[in-house]
Amino acid sequence: MTTAIDTTCTDAILLELDRARKSGPLSHIIIPPCPELLTRLQKVMADLEPDLNEVARIAASDVAMSATLLRNANSPLYAAGQPVQTIGQAMNRLGLEQTAAVLTGFLAEQAIPVSSQLLKRFWERAAKRAASMAFMARKLPGISTDVAHTFGLFCHVGLAVMVQSIRGYTSTMVEANARIDRSYVATENVNHKTDHAVVGGLVARVWRLSPTVVAAIRLHHDLDALGESRISSDAHNLIAMGLLAEFIVRRHEGVDQDADWDKYGEAAMNWLETPMSELLTWEDELREILDNV
Repeated sequence: MTTAIDTTCTDAILLELDRARKSGPLSHIIIPPCPELLTRLQKVMADLEPDLNEVARIAASDVAMSATLLRNANSPLYAAGQPVQTIGQAMNRLGLEQTAAVLTGFLAEQAIPVSSQLLKRFWERAAKRAASMAFMARKLPGISTDVAHTFGLFCHVGLAVMVQSIRGYTSTMVEANARIDRSYVATENVNHKTDHAVVGGLVARVWRLSPTVVAAIRLHHDLDALGESRISSDAHNLIAMGLLAEFIVRRHEGVDQDADWDKYGEAAMNWLETPMSELLTWEDELREILDNV
């Protein structure tokens, strides 16, 4: 069974994932390679002054991705005046940050397609979560919108990878959703000796996402540790924001809150110093954004 180690600092989590990948239960998990275009995008966005021409070249290198960018720029959320017709016009309208977010979401979905009915609209929900987290990052001090968006997009990617890699995992999903005597990840570990938080952390590690994102994905179901000093404040912020984003997305979709929110939602709001009244205000402000995802 892959369990959280006692010293849950980011370096220790990276080491844990590397070891599990080499000789543990993750050694048989098939991790799709990070798309070359996403690697290029990550590199350019890491620069203090990103090269806009390089971002445009990345966007233009795939016809379907270009169409996605144009469609987003012409959506009701951004549309103003004449429809945009070129990559440059779309980037000007969306801004660099949102352009990168659209491209990242497209490339992730193409690299890890999801066909299981049990994960219906997986990437749509991931996009909603990511948009919600980027929005919250603009409201909260000291939190990167890019890091928040990335965590929101990849938070549950382990589910999609496990469906593809592990025989019988769909049955585990049905069982895990039905059981009330133990958590979802506990059922995963009983059946497969690992869980989607660990696998998702490994995907983020292999794809060279931010170490903070890797740690937060790995720990996003270790919620009893929320607030403990052994976890970095940056990872705490993402984990707590993830719970708030899930709350908003579920309300937007008209579905019940999950057990994590019922048990840990108050702790997450306390960590972020965000009362329910403010969270509901954010929900109202996000409605149009989520309608257009």
